[in-house]
Amino acid sequence: MSTLHQANLLDATVIHGDGTTTAAKKGGDNIGFSGHKKVKGDKIVAFCDRNCNVIAPFVSAPGNRNESPLLREALPLVTHIAYAVGIDLQGTIVSLDGVYDCRTNRKAIFNRGMIPNINANPRGRKTSKRGRKPLFNSAIFKERFHTIERVFGWEDKFRRLLLRFDRLSQLHYAFKTLAYTMINLRHFCQG
Repeated sequence: MSTLHQANLLDATVIHGDGTTTAAKKGGDNIGFSGHKKVKGDKIVAFCDRNCNVIAPFVSAPGNRNESPLLREALPLVTHIAYAVGIDLQGTIVSLDGVYDCRTNRKAIFNRGMIPNINANPRGRKTSKRGRKPLFNSAIFKERFHTIERVFGWEDKFRRLLLRFDRLSQLHYAFKTLAYTMINLRHFCQG
């Protein structure tokens, strides 16, 4: 079992996930046009626990891609990193916003032994969808704003990551991993 888990600094009963886009000033690999904005960028999906520790750093894609398919690529990384650290994710609640609301994402989370807590996205429906309502706890969903959005706010404190000036994706993602490591190390630096 990991030192973080033994010291109660890592609470993986609920994992919060979300995506963010980094604007890019220069061209380079893995950078796509983001559609309505006149800026290029790339998109990442990150997962953190209840104590704002980043569990799986990210899965990257060009900025013009939708976040929903990225979840299916990110879930194996979450389980792999959790297994390497010694965390059992069986029965863990995965809290996501309405962008990830689809049957394949819910099924991918269930197949990994986790419980999805995804806000239903009506997508312009005038009548409610037939069938059993999916599980959703609004208190856990509101907790996301104190965790994953806070992590993205802390990430924005690193000025080099606020705008992407690097042409090579490996260099930019190395600095992003270093920023997530610094965010995770704040528990050891207290007192």
